[in-house]
Amino acid sequence: MSQAGSTPGARPARRAGRWERYRVTHPFSARDQAGLWGAVVGAVGLAVLLGWALDMKGGVVIVAAVPFIISWYENRRTAFQFDAVGARFGTVLLPWGDVTQFVVAMPEGGTHALIGARLRPGAALPAGGAVPAHDPAMPAPIHVAVLRAKFDLRKMSEKARRYAPSHIQIVVADPSGERVAT
Repeated sequence: MSQAGSTPGARPARRAGRWERYRVTHPFSARDQAGLWGAVVGAVGLAVLLGWALDMKGGVVIVAAVPFIISWYENRRTAFQFDAVGARFGTVLLPWGDVTQFVVAMPEGGTHALIGARLRPGAALPAGGAVPAHDPAMPAPIHVAVLRAKFDLRKMSEKARRYAPSHIQIVVADPSGERVAT
């Protein structure tokens, strides 16, 4: 990497055509797919209507709408993400200055892994974000549940070393205690 002397987490969010982030998504759902296809059909319908009513090129509407549709769909599917801005748990965005640790818990026999964050003293969760109910396996105040099949602790640790600020630790919590992920 040619950005010698820069600090992790302060880099631009996009480099050389690929995103510098770690992201875990919810599985595809029929509701989300219906919303995606509804938005696509709505954009095409609007393009046809404007083309007919205003003698306007309908392709302009489609080209203008596609980025918004894709962004809406990706935000809807994202369960957990961190990038240059901070960490996102569902709809709650936490700036890096408020996060001290990521906590990962994998309840015994469960199909989900829990990813959470411990906050610095005095930091509060942003107002308006939907926070799931407390899970006894998760010692952090905010968390999300993701399918174990979609979660890779090794990849998360690798991306955190590359993109997150150096003060962020990843801790694995289990019934016997907590340990720092390597």
